[in-house]
Amino acid sequence: MPNLAEFLVRTAERQPERDALRLGTQVTTYAELDERSARAAALLRAEGVRPGDRVALMLPNVPEFVVLYYGALRAGAIVVPMNPLLKTRETEYHLNDSGAALLFEWHQAPGEGAQGAAAAGVRHIAVEPSHFAGLLAGQEPLTEVTETAADDVAVLLYTSGTTGRPKGAALTHGSLRHNTEVNAVHVQRITSEDVVVGCLPLFHIFGQICTMSVAVRSGASLTLIPRFDPQAVLDAIARDRATVFEGVPTMYAALLQHPSEADVSTLRMCVSGGASLPVEVLHGFERRFGCMVLEGFGMSETSPVVSFNHPDRPRKPGSVGTPILDVEVRLLDEKGQDVGPGEVGELAVRGPNVMKGYWNLPEETATAIPDGWLRSGDLARRDEDGYLYIVDRKKDMIIRGGYNVYPREIEEILHEHPAVALAAVVGLAHEHLGEEVAAAVVLRKGAEATPDELREFVKDRVAAYKYPRSVWFVDALPTGPSGKILKREITAPAG
Repeated sequence: MPNLAEFLVRTAERQPERDALRLGTQVTTYAELDERSARAAALLRAEGVRPGDRVALMLPNVPEFVVLYYGALRAGAIVVPMNPLLKTRETEYHLNDSGAALLFEWHQAPGEGAQGAAAAGVRHIAVEPSHFAGLLAGQEPLTEVTETAADDVAVLLYTSGTTGRPKGAALTHGSLRHNTEVNAVHVQRITSEDVVVGCLPLFHIFGQICTMSVAVRSGASLTLIPRFDPQAVLDAIARDRATVFEGVPTMYAALLQHPSEADVSTLRMCVSGGASLPVEVLHGFERRFGCMVLEGFGMSETSPVVSFNHPDRPRKPGSVGTPILDVEVRLLDEKGQDVGPGEVGELAVRGPNVMKGYWNLPEETATAIPDGWLRSGDLARRDEDGYLYIVDRKKDMIIRGGYNVYPREIEEILHEHPAVALAAVVGLAHEHLGEEVAAAVVLRKGAEATPDELREFVKDRVAAYKYPRSVWFVDALPTGPSGKILKREITAPAG
């Protein structure tokens, strides 16, 4: 049976007393998690939810998210994970577009979810731990797991909407099970002895599959951190003797800059994804924390992992490794033809990890997957050993006076400067050149530099058309719910 909830049932049978979830000093065993998810499935049935219905979760990284996630799957429902910070209008859109039957919202949320649910005419349940425990206690556990087919939709994950309104990527039980299995067994090699740090948001596909689902399938312990904070992460690693940390580049940069004497010697592996990790940040983190960082590539539409620096093969810093088991990758030019080694092309993916399509959007689905190959929108190159290097997002590429400028190349150079903590390179409209190269920079705490100094630093290292003519300093760069830098929200200072 391909139902994703089977992972939890099997693990609970195998090791019922093993810690499944940790939140500070609060511990939930696998037996308890399994029983609570069965009671949650019964609660959903009592609320009128039937197989194929959509159930929206608007919760931070708390045990109740995991309980409801597996409870919904157990009942045969489709999970619609949503960012707890969504506003009323956004919530209403997600609920209407998905046709959700029910919304669970964290009780400490500002009420936007409740207002959005009211506007959409959707039943709303506020999740407060003690009250929620009482709700579950009143239900007779639904111990059986609803039978599903491999191509039945399990999760409806809305993309960030960088090019318009968010689209729901329909991820199946089969695609999510495949990605979980491959990551657990062949990529991360998680065992029941591992303790995984769960600071990636569980409503995002990276945290949902690569931390939560992989941990549950493997019988590992998942240490939940509701909101990323460098000190909270380091304290949790030391307290719970964590062995695996997974994060996005902004998290690695923040941990690298954070002063702490926490004992992180138990870490055996760190995983980076979501965006390109600057090589200088990677090396700096490894030097300080004594743990190798393995970088990979994925996206919401691929459940999520496509490629990875496998632990049993040579690692190449700056590369996102090679395709995972059963997944194929091509690099295509503008005409859809394969490019040669070392040449840049759009990365296309085919395999069991690819989504079923965009929810109720057949035309957009046909555009994204015109011939069985999902067009990622990412530009990449492949070396002679088959390792992939993400050059940039296709839409982020800057065309200056007819020349292509890849922002990541310039960002890597800026990160080599000792005063730079984070940098984002964007294109600004230019009357004659079309676009001009510009950079927003966050300096390291206590460091000093001038825009001219950074401009010259890059100018000395790249062709004349590539270096940023405009450089300005910011206290922080805008980030999305998963910690990725949102370049579309970066604006140059007036004047």
